[in-house]
Amino acid sequence: MSPFDQALTEYLATCRALGTKHRYPAQALARFIEFLEQDGAEYVTVDLALRWATAPRGVTDGTRARRLGIVRGFAGWLLATDPRTEVPPRGLLPDGVRRPRPTIFSDVEIRDLMSAAHDLRSATGLRCSTFATLVGLLASTGLRSGEALKLEEPDVDLSSGVLAVRETKFGKSRFVPIAGSTVDALANYARRRDHVRPHRPTAAFLVTEGGERLRQDAARCTFVTLCQITGLRPRTGSRRAGRGPRLGDLRHTFATRRLVEWLREGQDLDRAMPILSTYLGHVGVEETYWYIEAVPELLALVTERRRTTEPGGGR
Repeated sequence: MSPFDQALTEYLATCRALGTKHRYPAQALARFIEFLEQDGAEYVTVDLALRWATAPRGVTDGTRARRLGIVRGFAGWLLATDPRTEVPPRGLLPDGVRRPRPTIFSDVEIRDLMSAAHDLRSATGLRCSTFATLVGLLASTGLRSGEALKLEEPDVDLSSGVLAVRETKFGKSRFVPIAGSTVDALANYARRRDHVRPHRPTAAFLVTEGGERLRQDAARCTFVTLCQITGLRPRTGSRRAGRGPRLGDLRHTFATRRLVEWLREGQDLDRAMPILSTYLGHVGVEETYWYIEAVPELLALVTERRRTTEPGGGR
């Protein structure tokens, strides 16, 4: 078995341990390795990856970009053990809509974002409380932003510490348990909201300064403002444009942190991944795997754990 074949076997084993079946990528990477060996390559380069990805005739730009993306994931994993590896940057090939790599926030950054909410313009202070609560809720539960904004008062059961998330992205409903600290924060917000706006035209849990349901576009734009206040985004340019942290990255942060905690605790990811998938409201565990694939450092951590725990792996 060649070094590339051995690396691919280990990479796919790591991916499968995280719940992905990796059928097409496995076949594509096997052909990529054949290409590398025919070329006499000792390590992956951007030029080799591009040549292989664009070699087929009569295929769409999306297919070529997908081939390159598969190599990018493998190369990012290889880089941890072979510093000569070149990881193809994103954007080399047109591929239509791309899923951006998420920002994983630190504890300090999350606290700064919540603190920055208090610098927002607000006649009553309710807008400040709403956005600080929204950031904290997403970071502590991993809800989609749309799910948080759709929560109504009956959905937030503070006595039992459970959120009822109804008819979400895939038409599924689920119950999400929340920590005691989150219960306390939501209770404090509810008291503040009810004091400022005792009579509201909506049953929404999170409301605007005027007591109406908070809209998704307003939430996203305000989050960009919070990122600008904290220095996570430049202050210049449109609040809607440009690259930088997004509201959905709080969900990615939650998922990534939970996986890191499980790894450090020595938990079996084969059993843990379906639990996390259900908690996040994914249709299948393959969708949950994306959170790991999008953070190469986490994939490297999973690989290192496999090496030290499997028979003959170093323990």
